[in-house]
Amino acid sequence: MTREERRAKLKKRFKKIHKAFIGEYADELKALQGLSQAEIGEITPDNTDIEIYRKLIAIVEEASVRNFTQAELLEDIQELGKVAVTIAKKVPVLVAKIGL
Repeated sequence: MTREERRAKLKKRFKKIHKAFIGEYADELKALQGLSQAEIGEITPDNTDIEIYRKLIAIVEEASVRNFTQAELLEDIQELGKVAVTIAKKVPVLVAKIGL
């Protein structure tokens, strides 16, 4: 990959990040990213929770960029499983928004 291709790819990613932080779920995304490693680590004894946490952030980011409905976001979180729901419940603004 050339330098120009990398730059173009990064520029596209930066636009997506910007859209996520001004989108429908911007506050929820910021609060979710504010969880500490210790808060997340309490959920499972292995690293599964960290991997799911990162997937959860990606789901909320995508929902914010694409303006998913609350029901769509809730469904996507639930599809990640019990650990994702447990992590999401640690974010009061997310719980209030989508009714976890």
